[in-house]
Amino acid sequence: MHLSIQNLSKVYQDGKTALDGFNWELERGIYGLLGPNGAGKSTLLEILSLGLMPTSGRVLWDGWDIQKKPNAFRRILGYLPQSYGFYPELKTWQILDYMGRLHGLHGRRLKRRIGEVLEVMGLGNDVKRKVGTFSGGMRQRLAIAQSLLHSPQILVIDEPTTGLDPGERVAFRNMLFDLGRSCVVLLSTHIVKDVEFSCHQMSLLYDGVQRFTGEPVEFMKRVEGRVFETLIPFEGFAKFSKEQCVIAIQERGKEVTVRFIASNGVREIPGAQPVRVNVEDAYVDFIRQCGEEELLDEEVV
Repeated sequence: MHLSIQNLSKVYQDGKTALDGFNWELERGIYGLLGPNGAGKSTLLEILSLGLMPTSGRVLWDGWDIQKKPNAFRRILGYLPQSYGFYPELKTWQILDYMGRLHGLHGRRLKRRIGEVLEVMGLGNDVKRKVGTFSGGMRQRLAIAQSLLHSPQILVIDEPTTGLDPGERVAFRNMLFDLGRSCVVLLSTHIVKDVEFSCHQMSLLYDGVQRFTGEPVEFMKRVEGRVFETLIPFEGFAKFSKEQCVIAIQERGKEVTVRFIASNGVREIPGAQPVRVNVEDAYVDFIRQCGEEELLDEEVV
């Protein structure tokens, strides 16, 4: 169970490079693909789901090229796109029965798998319920259920927690943890906490270029010793935010608690205390650095 992405690139007809030499080795577990909108995440997922041909490079599954054996790869692939829809008048079992038949499942085997995936997704008591009555989290679980019907060995998921409330997001991450014990799970998202709390490895895309690949804890090292909190007067926040990279604020009467990444040290900031860093801190710092690099490039031109 090994997915090897080798020097993958995609250049569209208008000349835009959406993906430039991407490499990654994935085995059983949960992997996070992180990056801002337009970074190239969806392009990579479309290639992995065989919806798009790469300009160069290749993707191997257990040593064989997925583009040369597309039908074989589809049989082991589970894919949940960012946008999907269900007919609201259909019942849960009807949707899964239809999707299962598309995967070539029939009869007792299909009925058994429907029961199994509904239990895994916590929908076992909703088999006869119309999907139009489902909450956002329940619809998301049903979408995952249909992608699991044929027991995939690789599960590709695009922006799965967008629109979910905090409780549903936590429950969904717990489900992914269970799934990662039996297959390769690739989670594409721009929600940093989903990567920090779910994935044992991450890859960061920016403008089509792979900028980091490794464990989230390694990524956090980029801001170690540079993240602080301090309490400042409310009227001083505007000036402070122009001088420092502010991550979060919390109003406290006439003052605000500010979490920030120090730009030029903190000796001149009274009361600044170091805090434990997280992936979001490192990600904000990364995006800021990329913006500064782009400004420098524009000045050179």
